[in-house]
Amino acid sequence: MQHIVTEMIEHMSRSHEQMARVMEAERHVAVRMAQIVHALPDQHPNFGGVSELMEQSQSVSKNLVAYLNSIAELQETMAATLTTVMKELGGEDEE
Repeated sequence: MQHIVTEMIEHMSRSHEQMARVMEAERHVAVRMAQIVHALPDQHPNFGGVSELMEQSQSVSKNLVAYLNSIAELQETMAATLTTVMKELGGEDEE
């Protein structure tokens, strides 16, 4: 049983590592987009009108929110899997 739990932990570890790599790539995109928005002038933008500028700003905000939500989901997934593993390991001690 210990071998099965060890294999499960190894697979979850690899899965979490891959999820973290995806999150890291998304983070770089979000940071770059925030830098671009920050570089925009505060007054008299000439980017196709105020409505187009607002649409682009909303798009950036949506991407940032999606990134933060994915981080939260990653943390929840990791917590759930670690809870299951810890319960399993605790149950083995009693057997």
